[in-house]
Amino acid sequence: MEGVAEETQGCQVTRRDFVLSLPWAGSLGSATPQDEFGFERGPWGGPAIVRKLYLSRRSSAWPYPGADLRRDVAEIDRYLSELELKYPNQIRFSGGEVVQEDMESSAWLSELGDADAVLAFTLNDYIPRLLQKVVDAGRPTLIFSRPYSGHDWTMLAAFTQKGAKADVLASSDLGDLDRYVRLFGSIHHLRNSKVLLISTPARHPRTDGFEREFGTKFSFPSYLDLKAAYDSVDVKLARKAAEEFVRSASKVVEPSPAEIVDSLRLYLGLRKLLVQEKANAISIDCLGGFGRGELPAYPCVGFSKLSDLGLYGVCQCDLFSTMTQLLVTSFSGMPGFVSDPVIDASRNEVIHAHCVAPTALRGIGTSSPYIIRSHLEDNKGVSLQVLAPVGDAVTVAKFADAKRIMVSSGNVTGNVDDPRGCRTKIRTRVDNALVLLQRWSAALNSVTTYQPTRTDFLHRVVFFGDHVADLERLGRLAGFQVVHEARSW
Repeated sequence: MEGVAEETQGCQVTRRDFVLSLPWAGSLGSATPQDEFGFERGPWGGPAIVRKLYLSRRSSAWPYPGADLRRDVAEIDRYLSELELKYPNQIRFSGGEVVQEDMESSAWLSELGDADAVLAFTLNDYIPRLLQKVVDAGRPTLIFSRPYSGHDWTMLAAFTQKGAKADVLASSDLGDLDRYVRLFGSIHHLRNSKVLLISTPARHPRTDGFEREFGTKFSFPSYLDLKAAYDSVDVKLARKAAEEFVRSASKVVEPSPAEIVDSLRLYLGLRKLLVQEKANAISIDCLGGFGRGELPAYPCVGFSKLSDLGLYGVCQCDLFSTMTQLLVTSFSGMPGFVSDPVIDASRNEVIHAHCVAPTALRGIGTSSPYIIRSHLEDNKGVSLQVLAPVGDAVTVAKFADAKRIMVSSGNVTGNVDDPRGCRTKIRTRVDNALVLLQRWSAALNSVTTYQPTRTDFLHRVVFFGDHVADLERLGRLAGFQVVHEARSW
């Protein structure tokens, strides 16, 4: 589908248009001002707004008597201006005042406005009360401590143990800030994203934790709303999309041409519903909906293509996998593959299997080969068997709740072609499959905000690349704990 414009209701959109709406994609250029349905791209794609502050004591002998703090501020300001130019459409700095410990704090607090995060530079001595006020403002806060600028870096553990959203950089190199640009973008992305969850009312998941911690918005359209969007898509356009889908496939095994057209029509309907709702993510109780006749087709293909575009389509109305994808994809550019893992301790392997898989496993704009298959469990509808690239590191993650995310890692060693299990099966080698087996989902034992289901215990989201260190940084900034499932300590 690369480079191909797809028509919907007489308008056009390309994969590049969607890619450009993502926080990590600013270097690709400016997005078109409107998408194919006529409204501007969603707010989730805008630059992160970061409020910069300079913190100091009014008079101090540290780092040395008579230190010219104005020179330090000017040097840092120059670098931050360069950073905005280096990452266009990804980050914008506001503020920049020097705040001293004995100054009234209400002025800069009231001017935080819609800032996604705070970047605080300590300039001299030790200013714990002032730094506490900054952290207590509740915005994700990065404290930058240059050598000899002060001793406030010692307070980070105390802050985070009390639940503060704070991280610290202790470095002589301002270039170390670059790695946080995408992480600030992820915070902005989640604050401005909207997720659609479709299921029966009795199965609506509780979203208040993610709303409170990340600011993400949620809506609960009905199956009838989705069916209306599906019905509104011209069958001729669905046939055209289906022809392109088949042309790009390695082969077709089970599905009929009519089933493929229905699946692509549902994909276009999903896109239309997202635009109508001004949302960028959707998760559907697809097994139940299809079994009850409330879905006109399985959404597997639609979810795969949405993920390839940098949007989010997740099966089984899985809130926690959806939020995991929003988090990791937004800073890494890697679509997530929600899997039903199979552990083989004798081979030190985990096989990640599912009937929904993106083809852009190595990042938006890439494409892996795929075979058009039926959905495995009932041999109906259309799904994809994606042939993953081999040799890459992968990060495996899943929110346990809004305050904790479970993480492990591995390396892709091959694809599994076996009639058992789901269509796409990615074989990975892990450090210690036995420890992973014994610690699997242990974090769910202390969940108090909801009753974990079979899906909560089972599902994990696979992302190509090693993102563990960035997840840990983002966890400190955004206030969630990273739980390493494969560590015995």
